[in-house]
Amino acid sequence: MELVTVDIGGTHARFAIASVNADGAITLGEPSTLHTKDHASFQLAWQAFREMNGGTLPDAVAMSVAGPVGGEVIHFTNNPWIIRPALIEEKLGATRHTIVNDFAAVAHAVACAAKDDFLDLAGPENTPLPASGTVSVLGPGTGLGVAHLWRDGKGTYHVQATEGGHIDFAPLDQIEDAILARLRKRHNRVSVERVVSGPAIVDIYQTLAALEGRAIHELSDVEIWTAGTSGEDSLAAAAVDRFCLSLGAAAGDYALAQGASGVVIAGGLGYRIRETILKSGFSDRFCAKGRFAGMMAKLPVKLITHPQPGLFGAAAAFVREHTA
Repeated sequence: MELVTVDIGGTHARFAIASVNADGAITLGEPSTLHTKDHASFQLAWQAFREMNGGTLPDAVAMSVAGPVGGEVIHFTNNPWIIRPALIEEKLGATRHTIVNDFAAVAHAVACAAKDDFLDLAGPENTPLPASGTVSVLGPGTGLGVAHLWRDGKGTYHVQATEGGHIDFAPLDQIEDAILARLRKRHNRVSVERVVSGPAIVDIYQTLAALEGRAIHELSDVEIWTAGTSGEDSLAAAAVDRFCLSLGAAAGDYALAQGASGVVIAGGLGYRIRETILKSGFSDRFCAKGRFAGMMAKLPVKLITHPQPGLFGAAAAFVREHTA
C-alpha cells in the first residue's frame, strides 16, 4: 500500500510518499518541503506536490498538523491554513485519511522507530526504552511540543497528545528568576515554551546581557543559536547552556507528571544541539527532583534521530487506524 504523508507546521509543509509492507513496516520516499507562505491554502500546496509527482497521488493521506485536531475545522497555530476533514475526499481525492496532532505523530514515530534511531542523552547508557509503561515525548521548536505514549509490553501502544508546553514555567535559580521577570513585562502568564523553545533563546540571551551589564544587541534567534553553538560568542554560548538546563528541568517535570519510565527529546533543534546538550547540565537538572533524584537517574533519556519523525509518525498513525 502507498499513501501520502504530510507534516504541516507554521513555516513548512513536508510531503512524502510512504510505502507500507504487508507486515506494517513503513518506508518513506524522498520528502519534499514547501513553504506555507508560498501557498494560499493546503489544497493548493497539495496540488503543487501532486504536480511534482507527475500529476497523480495515492488515494490515502496521513496528516500531522501543528494544532488541535478533532473538530469540523482544523486551524493551525502558526499559519492561516484550515482543513475541513469532511471535504478531504472532495478536495484532495483521498478516500482514506488520518489526521493527528504534530506531537502525537512524533510519539507514533517513537513507538515504531528502530533502536538505531535513538541517541543517549541521560540515564543508564545503552538502555533501551521500556517495552511497557509510559514514555514522555517532548521537543522544542517554534513552541514546545509534548505528548506521551503507553506500551503494554506485547506490541500494543496508545498515544496521547497534550498541550503540556503551555503549563507554567517554574524558575529554579536567580538567573531564571530574572528571565521570568523579563518575560512578565510582556506576558501576563509565562508558560514553559516561553523559555524552552527556539525563539526563547532571544529572551535568555538578553537577560544574561542585562545581568552582565552589557549592551543588548537585537540579534535573531538563529543568529544567537549559531553564535552560541559555534563558540564564537561566549554570551550566546552561556544562553544556549542555560536553555539546556531549562530543557532538562522541564523534561524531568513531564516525566514525573506522566509517570514515565523513559523520555524522548524530539525535533530538529534538539538534534542540532545534541553535542551541546551532552556537555551541559541537562542531565543534572533532569535528575534534580529532590527525593526522587535517584529514581530519575535510572530513567533512559533519548534523542530521536530519525530524519522525518513527523512524516514517519503520521504514516504509522494511519497504519494503526486503518489496518487494526
